[in-house]
Amino acid sequence: MAGLQIDSVSPGSIADGLEVTAGDRLLSVNGRPLRDLIDYSYYTASEEELLLEVEKPDGELWELEVERDAGESLGLTFAAPLPARCANNCIFCFVHQLPKGLRKPLYVKDEDYRLSFLNGNYVTLGNLKASALKRIIEQRLSPLYISVHATNPVLREHLLGTHGIPPILDQLQQLAAARIAMHTQVVLCPGLNDGQELQRTVAELAALYPAVQSLAVVPLGLTGHRQKLPQLRSVDSDYAREFIAVWQPEAAALRKKLGAPFLFLADELFLKAGVPFPPIKEYGDFPQIENGVGMVPLFLKEAAQLLRTVRPLGAFRATVVTGVSSFGFVSDFLAQLSVRCGVSVVPRAVENRLFGPSITVSGLIAGKDIVAALAGYDVGSCLLIPDVMLKEGDMVFLDDVSLVELEQRLGCPVVVFDSTPKGCYAALRSFGKALQR
Repeated sequence: MAGLQIDSVSPGSIADGLEVTAGDRLLSVNGRPLRDLIDYSYYTASEEELLLEVEKPDGELWELEVERDAGESLGLTFAAPLPARCANNCIFCFVHQLPKGLRKPLYVKDEDYRLSFLNGNYVTLGNLKASALKRIIEQRLSPLYISVHATNPVLREHLLGTHGIPPILDQLQQLAAARIAMHTQVVLCPGLNDGQELQRTVAELAALYPAVQSLAVVPLGLTGHRQKLPQLRSVDSDYAREFIAVWQPEAAALRKKLGAPFLFLADELFLKAGVPFPPIKEYGDFPQIENGVGMVPLFLKEAAQLLRTVRPLGAFRATVVTGVSSFGFVSDFLAQLSVRCGVSVVPRAVENRLFGPSITVSGLIAGKDIVAALAGYDVGSCLLIPDVMLKEGDMVFLDDVSLVELEQRLGCPVVVFDSTPKGCYAALRSFGKALQR
């Protein structure tokens, strides 16, 4: 369907004054048809005089002339674009390892350069058409987040489970020549894209700096649902220690050569290895934090700052659930927080039964996992849940267990908190005040 469906109109906005309403479709701006939200943002970014073509639900077409101050919003919000589907068959794809019975959207594999630009989603560019590459360059869709995995074309096709895709270096070089900023990642598959192949990948990506601004190496995740899938080696503690011993010095050498942090190792590698994290200054402005790089060092820094300012909150007991991999540093923080605020704050590690015990991150914990971990356990006055365990915008877990259902099963209040030291303390403070009323 042509144009963009309008989800809402801000009261008192330009669009509201023109009697544009939710349910209308914006077809074009200054005669240029709209394919998606990117076109809308691009065509309305700087022009002060606009001609809008709007289609009403009954099919009536309106032409609306707009004169506005530079940068003034029209007051429109639109439905999110449906993502383009991924045509790859990556041998480490997490979606292929999901158990049955989850929400249907979880089984959707997206490969959409628009969502890379808008939301920071990683894409391989394996299915990118020449017209899309031209659009990225013309509309300056920067930065992009790109899954490289290997620059060796043959190895990359093996990792992506496909063939006949454009060589990634050719694509990156075209984007670099157009001054498109890129953040890249390698999903580390032991015995496949490590060793000399990783040396090659890192060197060829670093040669494109500063257009390629960062590279993160993150370990593959293997669930307990890999039936009829390729045999892959997991990243265990010994491998992680050996990998860090080799690649942390390489990252430091690149940082010195390029004048800025470039190569980042995922937090999960340090947690698996049980070795100290690099100094926080080595993470720069945290370009890969949404990719699990620098979250723990930042948590530790914020925890230290918070602990100097906390105040007594009263005497009660609360339980905080966490993934197995984060249990150590979360426990240390909560022990110090308990001493300073007077609340007995107890961590509880939750084993992942949904995906299998090898998946240890907090963000993939299901509601039923929490119920199982707390069976027969004295939670105390309340249970604190980090928000990363819940679907964004909804109060449900991956297995569709709701917060209300969790409260009913556990028989205690459940409090969701922002997954930071400050967020945890704020939740405890609010709950403590409620108890005193």
